Amino acid sequence: MAVLKNIKRELSRFRLRLIVAAGFVLFCFGLLVARLIYLQVLQHASLQDRAEANRITVLPIVPNRGLIKDRNGIVLASNYSAYTLEITPTKVTDLEATIDELAKVVEIQPRDRRRFKRLLEESKNFESLPIRTKLTDTEVARFTAQRFRFPGVDIKARLFRNYPFGEVGAHLLGYIGRINTAEKKAMDDWEEEDLANYRGTEYIGKLGLEQSYEKELHGITGFEQVETSAAGRAVRRLAHRPPTPGNTLQLSIDIRLQALVEQLFGDRRGALVAIDPRNGEVLAFVSKPTFDPNLFVDGIDADSWRDLNENIDKPLLNRALRGTYPPGSTFKPYMAMAALNTHKRDPHLVIQDNLSYSFGGRVFGSAQGDRAGPKDMRLAIVTSSNVYFYSLANEMGVDLIHDQLEPFGFGRKTDIDVQGEVTGDLPSTEWKRHKFKRPEQQKWYAGETISTGIGQGYNNFTMLQLATAVSTLSTGGLRFKPRLVREIEDVVKHETRRVASDALSSLPLRPADVAIILDAMHGVTVEGTSRAAFAGAPYQSGGKTGTAQAIGLKAGEKYSSIKGDERKRDHALYISFAPVEQPTVALALIVENAGFGGDSAAPIARRVMDYLLLGQYPSEEDIAKTQQGLTTAPIGAPRRAVDVPLPGQVASAPEAGASAASGASPASAASSAAAHASGASR
Repeated sequence: MAVLKNIKRELSRFRLRLIVAAGFVLFCFGLLVARLIYLQVLQHASLQDRAEANRITVLPIVPNRGLIKDRNGIVLASNYSAYTLEITPTKVTDLEATIDELAKVVEIQPRDRRRFKRLLEESKNFESLPIRTKLTDTEVARFTAQRFRFPGVDIKARLFRNYPFGEVGAHLLGYIGRINTAEKKAMDDWEEEDLANYRGTEYIGKLGLEQSYEKELHGITGFEQVETSAAGRAVRRLAHRPPTPGNTLQLSIDIRLQALVEQLFGDRRGALVAIDPRNGEVLAFVSKPTFDPNLFVDGIDADSWRDLNENIDKPLLNRALRGTYPPGSTFKPYMAMAALNTHKRDPHLVIQDNLSYSFGGRVFGSAQGDRAGPKDMRLAIVTSSNVYFYSLANEMGVDLIHDQLEPFGFGRKTDIDVQGEVTGDLPSTEWKRHKFKRPEQQKWYAGETISTGIGQGYNNFTMLQLATAVSTLSTGGLRFKPRLVREIEDVVKHETRRVASDALSSLPLRPADVAIILDAMHGVTVEGTSRAAFAGAPYQSGGKTGTAQAIGLKAGEKYSSIKGDERKRDHALYISFAPVEQPTVALALIVENAGFGGDSAAPIARRVMDYLLLGQYPSEEDIAKTQQGLTTAPIGAPRRAVDVPLPGQVASAPEAGASAASGASPASAASSAAAHASGASR
């Protein structure tokens, strides 16, 4: 039997289904419209910014680092551009395989691989790291042709630092290097403005002036706003702000003098600091041995680092700033000055020097070659009498010695404008309580005061401190913070600002007392322990030799028993100033393990004075003999300082041009030095 359909009911169901379907479709369209309104109206501004950010890229432009010049305008640190081959580790699947393939396109040496590995350990994976630096044009073209094979590898143009004189002045200039993880963490504490200025910067100053004047040398980072394609390629430049180069530092250092002193040391270890006592400007700042800062510019390889770091002579140690030594007999003029200042001893009082001094059951001796006899203060300084100053130290006591000598700069930082200075040790009873932990070590014994009086015992100072002290003494108490930078030039505004040394309060020294000490120190160069080195000098200088023990001798042990071991020999020291009437230079130097100061240190000081006061440069024969410690007064015909080429240069003509370009006449290089720093003696 046929089933009759209810047409009306079926039609009603169909209409219901149609309405439900239509409602569902309308609901879906409503959602789309709502989403469209949300995106196009409510989120319009935000999404437009995001789209613009995807389309537009802001690239930082690292500024040219500022130049460093010497006092005569000779460039000591400059920049040059070169191509580097860099890898971004996160974009490379197999790093080792990629490097192996790259080595078939451009030369990659084992040291390049070792350097890359070290950089990889110190950096984050998303940073691009150089696998090869200083690519030739041929290598650039060869890689570019095969670039499609190496995702995550690219060629970039980088600025590199160059130190044209290599090892000369390395410790004072310092060097730049790649920012490591610890430095990046420290930079997080910087002000937001300073941190933004280092966007894109990968290298900063690591040592010396490069580190201490980082903010001056860095410059202001620029930017370039470019439109990019979907593939990330730059299409066009939308905006551009050029970077501002870093400021130029002009130093008080005379690089020709610096090179001469380093040459005079030869292969010997030591340090020398020369200061203009009228203003605190540092004229020479030498530490030997030294190193080539160019090794660090694009990352030093492991072998070179090991050679420097494990070298027994410690070429990375800045001996002028961080090396501390017993001052030996160079301490005696200050002891005498303290005695006069406190009225502890009349300068005319005569002490019988029998070459030994007994105290507390111990006998303190004199140096070999000392002459016995009656000695007043002047003769005690001229002949470097130990006995005179043994007895003076006993009369004064260690605390009075400390209080009188500390204002000269002993045992405290000079606050020179370069980081890393150490304090040194000027002993006192309080100093010893803080220095040692065990109670028996904290007690000061009266016998320790005796050796303190001749610059031995716990006394330990840097050559910078000794040079600052002789500067203060030679001027009758004038004190300045020593400075290496004398001017800072804004290369954009062409404005130069003078960096004056901070004048400290003068010491209250009586002129008559100062005259006694300076006359005695002049006597050292005429009739005393440095007379041979300063024989025939056409200027008057003052000085004091020093011979300091490198190691302590056991009871009954003779110095001759250790003399065969070069590193156990005494250190040779010398302090000096000149001219005596109005000093324009004061210096201190040490030649490690070289023996008597009059034989090894004073001859170097004489040649420094001849350069500064007379514009004279030693003969080649004289330099060779001085390097071996075989000279006293100069030998051979001296040369004009301006005629001697700088290291790495052949002819003197370009130097004359360089001097003229920097505003100095060819003759003024030496004459200006003579005007700024003159004479020192021993």
